[in-house]
Amino acid sequence: MLANAPTLIKIAIFFGVWMGLWMPIAVITALALNWRPPRPLNETQKLTLLAPLYGIAPLVLWKISQVEGRSFWDYGLAWRSEFFTSISIGFGLAVISLIVLFGFQFTLGWINWRQPHWGQSDQQSSGLNSDLPPENGWIRLGQKASILFPILLIALWISSTEELVFRGFLQKQLQQDYSGFVAAAIVSLIFALTHLIWEVRNTFPQLPGLGLMGMVLTFACFCNGGSLGLAIGLHAGWIWGISSLDTVVGVNPTGKVPEWVTGLAGKPLAGVLGIVMLLVVAGFLGIYFLSNFPVTF
Repeated sequence: MLANAPTLIKIAIFFGVWMGLWMPIAVITALALNWRPPRPLNETQKLTLLAPLYGIAPLVLWKISQVEGRSFWDYGLAWRSEFFTSISIGFGLAVISLIVLFGFQFTLGWINWRQPHWGQSDQQSSGLNSDLPPENGWIRLGQKASILFPILLIALWISSTEELVFRGFLQKQLQQDYSGFVAAAIVSLIFALTHLIWEVRNTFPQLPGLGLMGMVLTFACFCNGGSLGLAIGLHAGWIWGISSLDTVVGVNPTGKVPEWVTGLAGKPLAGVLGIVMLLVVAGFLGIYFLSNFPVTF
């Protein structure tokens, strides 16, 4: 019966089953973490709640694919060298876009690097040049840098799951009833709004940027012939790059330009420059990939 159900019913069933399976686990986990909404989540609490949520999603989609009589891999995943090459290309493009974004702002003096691991007192007590961090500063910086690889694994896991759900399942389901562009707009809106689950105040200003990010990721799938590889790489690269920067160094606006230019509350997607970065990446995808692999969007 599910195989012949309307598209919107299938989507509603997916989210209903997904949330229904996760909610009891989430309640027990929240109680164990002594967390109650609407209090903000720290990173550890968020990951603890995220793990079962993202662990359940592929299982639900696998079961839906069985009921529909299709392969789970039809959602855009593949164990081929080209798939992993696309992930690598997307990841590299995302990291380069962030380097350009933050490098541009730093060059113009719009942001400063935060360096809390070495302060004035440390420099004076170490007897080193004031331009260099003391030895314990390097140690603390090294400790922070040591988590870059775990952040990479988390970024790949989050991006793979979200791309499977949004660009893999939802996009392909909606395209049965709508054009690719309309389906992408709907999926991107849902993608943006779901981020409000974790935090409303800081996420709300990012909604336009998150929606555009969803459109760019969908466009990446079209450019990649329906494969999720390029989108996963881009998504993971942006997560890893911003999370790593916040963890190891971090940035502070200097106040030379309004905060809405660099990003409200330090969030790039809540600023004009973050939006421009996404548009530039989309333009690059269009020029490079579509010129070699034309598709209909």
